[in-house]
Amino acid sequence: MSSENCITVAELFAGVGGFRLGLEGHHEEGRPEFDLAPSGPFRTIWANQWEPPGTASRQFAANCYRAHFGSNSVVNQDINKVLDDFEVGAVAIPQVSMVVGGFPCQDYSVARPLSQAGGIEGKKGVLWWDIYRFLRTQIAMGTDNARYCLFENVDRLLKSPASQRGRDFAIILSCLASLGYSVEWRVVNSAEYGFSQRRKRIYIYAQRNAEWNLSDRLFGGVMSGAFPAVAKGKVHSLTIPPDPFDASQGFNSGGKTSPFQDAGIMVGNEILTCSVVERYEGNRNTLRDVLVPEHEVPESFYVSPEALPRWEYLKGAKHEPRINRKTGFTYTYSEGSMAWPDSLDKPSRTILTGEGGTSASRFKHVVEVNGRFRRLVPDELDQLQGFPKGWTNTGMSDNNRAFCMGNALVVGVVHRIGEAISELDL
Repeated sequence: MSSENCITVAELFAGVGGFRLGLEGHHEEGRPEFDLAPSGPFRTIWANQWEPPGTASRQFAANCYRAHFGSNSVVNQDINKVLDDFEVGAVAIPQVSMVVGGFPCQDYSVARPLSQAGGIEGKKGVLWWDIYRFLRTQIAMGTDNARYCLFENVDRLLKSPASQRGRDFAIILSCLASLGYSVEWRVVNSAEYGFSQRRKRIYIYAQRNAEWNLSDRLFGGVMSGAFPAVAKGKVHSLTIPPDPFDASQGFNSGGKTSPFQDAGIMVGNEILTCSVVERYEGNRNTLRDVLVPEHEVPESFYVSPEALPRWEYLKGAKHEPRINRKTGFTYTYSEGSMAWPDSLDKPSRTILTGEGGTSASRFKHVVEVNGRFRRLVPDELDQLQGFPKGWTNTGMSDNNRAFCMGNALVVGVVHRIGEAISELDL
C-alpha cells in the first residue's frame, strides 16, 4: 500500500483490538481462520490501552493486543498521563489521519475554567475529554490530521443523563462541531444485520472540513451505506449550542425525552434525526453458528444437576415479597423471565463483562447441547463478537477472556463501516 493511499489510524481505549481488526484485517502465519480482509486503506500506527486500577495483572487486554499486533503495538499507560507527557515533550505521538475508539458512557458535564474564558474542562475521570484533547492535539500538529473519527458507545448515550435527556450527546456533538467536524450517527443492533449477537450500540462517524449536504447525507452517507434502513416516522431538526459549556448547562433542560433518535446527521451545528427500520436481506447467523465441538468444552462449563434449580430460579419470572435490609420495609419484587436455555436458532443475547465464572446468574448464557446444560466457553464468546476463534487465548484466565469480550464490539460492524468510508469519503 502506498503512503499516498494509506489512512493512518490511532486506536484509543483499544481493548483487544476490535477497531483495528475490523478496519485493517489480520493474518497470522499458520492460522488460516485468522485471515480477515481489510475494509479499506487503513493502517493503525498508534494505540493506547490501560485497564484501571493499573496493576500489571490487570493489563490482560493490552497483552492480548500485543500478542496479535506486535510487542510495540500499544502504549499501555493511562491516556491522560500520555497526553501530559506529550505536552512537555517526554513522549512522542505520531500524526494520524483517523482516530477511533470506544469509551464508557458517563456523566459528561463540563465547567468553564476561570483562567480560560473560552475554554472548557470535563468532569474528572471522564474519558470523552481525553478523546477531545487527543483530537485537539492532533489538529494542532497538522491541519489535515484526524480528518476522520469513528467512535462506539452504548446506545443510552443518546438519552443520558436522566435529569437532562440528551445532554451528554449534545456535549459530544458540540465538541466535535467546535473542531470543524460534521457527524453521522446510527444505533446498530448487530443481529438485525446478520451477526450472531443482539448487541445494540451507537456508532459515531465524523469527518472534518466535510462538504456534506444535511438532508442528502442522512440516508446517503456512510452509515446508510453500511446499514441500509428507511425512516420510521418524522425527521426532526434541531440546533446544537456551539459551546459545550452551554450544552452542559441548558440543552433540553426540563425535557423528559431526548430529541436524539436512532439515526442522525450534524453539519455545522444543525441536526436532522429520526428513527429507522432496518432493511437487510443478507445471511443471518445464530448462536448455533459459533458453538465449538463438544469435545472442546471443559467439564467445568457444564451445569451440574444440583445447580440447575438455582439457574432456573434466577432465569424465571418473579413476583415475591422482599425486605429492605436497611429499612426493614417489605416490598414486592417483580421481574420477567429470561430465555432458558438460550435459543441456538436465534442470535444470542448481549454478552456482558460478567459472563465468566461458574456461579449461577440471570444474565449469563446457558445452552443445551445433547441433553446437557452448559455455559459458553471463551472461544464461543470471541466468535460472538466477530473475533476469530481463540483471539483472547493469549494467556489470560477464562474469566478475563469473558470480561474482554463483554467490553468489546462486534468486529463485523466496524468492518462494514470501514468499507462504506472507503467507498464514499476516501
